[in-house]
Amino acid sequence: MMANIHNRQGHQLAVQVQGPKDAPVIMFSNSLGTDQGMWQAQVEALSEQYQIVTYDSRGHGASSVIESSTLQNLAEDVVDILDALKIEKAHFCGISMGGITALALAIQFPERLHSITVANSAAKIWTAEGWNARADSVEQQGLADIVKTTHTRWFSEHFDYAHDVLAQKTIQSLAVTPAQGYAHACRALADADLRDQLQQIQIPTCIIAGQFDPVTTVQDATFMHQSISHSQLEILAASHLSNIEQPQVFNQALSTFIQKI
Repeated sequence: MMANIHNRQGHQLAVQVQGPKDAPVIMFSNSLGTDQGMWQAQVEALSEQYQIVTYDSRGHGASSVIESSTLQNLAEDVVDILDALKIEKAHFCGISMGGITALALAIQFPERLHSITVANSAAKIWTAEGWNARADSVEQQGLADIVKTTHTRWFSEHFDYAHDVLAQKTIQSLAVTPAQGYAHACRALADADLRDQLQQIQIPTCIIAGQFDPVTTVQDATFMHQSISHSQLEILAASHLSNIEQPQVFNQALSTFIQKI
């Protein structure tokens, strides 16, 4: 089922629901510059056993571009989708920008979650200066330059991304991401820093890191793992989009974690 849901600000978010209606819910949240299509391998592997909710983060895919976005807004969008779908609680899995969204949800709305899986992310990603400069440059010049070099950050040299259909589709989704939507997300990430609040997280947490990830490092993942009491850490032989580079291992880590809860 495809749906357009209106968030509390009245803006449209593109959502898809797949799998059996009465099954436990897993909700997936995409990375910066991608869309919900990036979760195809997870949807295929898990939608027999689980009800799967995917969505395009604001300013990405078919969701509205929304002026002045914050990490708080990204978390509230998730709650608004759960409310609209009448889902009381879900397992939430986010990668990169979706991963820091997972942390924000676990801090502010733990009653709506069974667990969080934080993949290739950090409690603070990169620097405010870096994000703001990137936002300015994307607004002025578009995304073409970023698209050209993105495979070096998203995938490791051990992965034949050029012959992987999903990897190519995901790079294409970056090429068609609205520049303004991307820039707003950069500014949200510039201000996002949850390092001092991680200790508040009490729900089961799985942290997935990519051994070759230059963006959100194993060190970032280890810091989260040490700060969150009910957490486990999995390190995959992958770069930044580990769910695409190592889908089987990623799916195994995620489903084993969820089944234990």
